[in-house]
Amino acid sequence: MMITPVHRFRDIERKPEYLQPEKCVPPPSRASLGTMWFIRDGCGIACAVVTWMLVFYADFVVLLVMLVPSRDYVYSVINGTLFNTLAFLALASHFRAMLTDPGAVPKGNATKEFIESLQLKPGQVVYKCPKCCSIKPDRAHHCSVCKRCIRKMDHHCPWVNNCVGENNQKYFVLFTMYIALISLHALIMVGFHFLYCFEEDWTKCSSFSPPTTVILLILLCFEALLFLIFTSVMFGTQVHSICTDETGIERLKNQKPTWAKVRGWEGMKLAFGGAFSLDWFNPFSNLDCTRPVPGEAVAAAPESAIMTQEEIDQFLARDVTVQVLHE
Repeated sequence: MMITPVHRFRDIERKPEYLQPEKCVPPPSRASLGTMWFIRDGCGIACAVVTWMLVFYADFVVLLVMLVPSRDYVYSVINGTLFNTLAFLALASHFRAMLTDPGAVPKGNATKEFIESLQLKPGQVVYKCPKCCSIKPDRAHHCSVCKRCIRKMDHHCPWVNNCVGENNQKYFVLFTMYIALISLHALIMVGFHFLYCFEEDWTKCSSFSPPTTVILLILLCFEALLFLIFTSVMFGTQVHSICTDETGIERLKNQKPTWAKVRGWEGMKLAFGGAFSLDWFNPFSNLDCTRPVPGEAVAAAPESAIMTQEEIDQFLARDVTVQVLHE
């Protein structure tokens, strides 16, 4: 089937960006794919720094205000070890969620070789993102902050200064879970400490003065309660998204599924990289599942491989439609 000029004008831009090499560079070489992923966004960096400062503040109050002055050595050791272990895992999960490529589609992959490698059927449509010059795979969405199309993008979270997508959703789920746990643990310890101070002399239950102790404990209580509610809700929505195989964006858009859904326990195994084990709770374990690794799906292409208008016209004549998808 031949695409008429009217259809061609509707389906593809006359001067799309990926036809201009100076505006749309080819995919990076394999040697550059191992570079660290980091989003240079001022708001996101500030939120990430605030997150770490709040965890350090909580650790300061727990150790120096509540546990160190305690006369019960066993109580202090057990709770101090538990709280610091959970805090360490929370920060490690935050670190991995922030510095892991969430599933970015390589820029400039709208080449003739790449489209031919897709082995498209006659009449099949592929979508091109005009913002990052890439052929968008199914379920990918463009993030205006990351300036990339992200596979299975759920949302962009400023607290981790990154998108939550196919490759880092596990670390984001662990981050919300561990923050919720240390928040709950801190609230419980604050409650016991207040009871202890009411029964004893306030000057003996803390290394600080009574007014300073009360202020520090109230601030910690407010912080812990706020983040317990927030991270518990986020943890629940993320687990629900994994179990229903529907991202937050797809749910907001009420998008009808065009993919074979992987629900329930199978979805959890896919998101966490295998059968249930302690590695599910380990932010240092890498994902190891059957889904394709972004970046390796596209081989390096020279600048001359970017399709010209004439090559696009010839390619469209072969019954494949390239549509410009605006988000």
